[in-house]
Amino acid sequence: MKYFAVFFFFLLSMSGFAQDAESTAPQRVSGYVINDNSKQPLSNVNIINTNKVRGAKSDSKGYFEIDVQPNDTIHFTILGFQSLRIRVTNDWLKNKVTRIQLTEKAIALEEVVIAPFHLTGYLEVDSKLIPTKENYRYSISGLTQGYEAGEYSPNAFGKVLGSIFNPADMLYNFFGKNGKELKKLKQMRQDDTVRNLLESKYDRETVSVLLGVSKDEIPEILQRCSYSDAFIQTANDLQIMDAISACYEQYKVLKRN
Repeated sequence: MKYFAVFFFFLLSMSGFAQDAESTAPQRVSGYVINDNSKQPLSNVNIINTNKVRGAKSDSKGYFEIDVQPNDTIHFTILGFQSLRIRVTNDWLKNKVTRIQLTEKAIALEEVVIAPFHLTGYLEVDSKLIPTKENYRYSISGLTQGYEAGEYSPNAFGKVLGSIFNPADMLYNFFGKNGKELKKLKQMRQDDTVRNLLESKYDRETVSVLLGVSKDEIPEILQRCSYSDAFIQTANDLQIMDAISACYEQYKVLKRN
C-alpha cells in the first residue's frame, strides 16, 4: 500500500509537470485584422509580441500568425489607425483564431511651409548657403544611411560614467529598473520582421512599448547618452533602439569595472 501511494503521488507530479511544460511552451495563434468601420481587411499591419519580441504582418486578407504564450501582450500598429494592445487569453489559445478591429484616427493636417534654399548656381557660393550638421556617424548592418554613435560624441564617456555614481541620474534609474525590458534589445536583433518594422517607423511608439517607457522619456535618455538633437529628431526607430542598446552596453561595462 505504501509503494502504491508513492507511485500514485509520482504520477500526479508527472502529470502536473507535463501540464506546466505545456502551458509555457510556445504556441501559435492567428487572426484577422479589419477596419472596425468598414469591416474591410487591413493588410501590412505591424504585429509584435512585446514579451518575446517576435513580429508578424497581416496579408492582403488581414490574416496573420504569431508565436505566443499565455498572457503575452500583442501590439498592433498601422499608419492612420489607433494602435491596439491585446493580451493572449486562454480562449484565443483554445480557438487559435480571432478577429482584431482597428479604429481609424481622426487626423487634422496642419499647414506645412517649405522654405527653399536660394541657390545661385555657383558651387563655391551655394556650398556656404546650405547648412551642415557635424554628427558622429557610422554604418550598421541593414541600414542604408548613417548611424550616429553617441559614445563617439564629446563628453559621452563622462556622462555615462557619471550616471553610475549618481543614483538620482535618469540613466541610473532607467537602466537599473528596466533590465528585463532592455534584454529585449538583443532579442530584437534576432527577428527580421521586428527590425524591418522599426526601420520604417519614426513615431517612437513601438520603442516605447518594448522598453516600457513613455515616448517623452526617449529623447531625454538619448540626450544623456550624448546623442545630438539632429539624430534624436531624424533617426528611425531601429536606429533609436540600437543607440539605446549601445549606451546600455557601455553602461554595463563601466558599472562592472
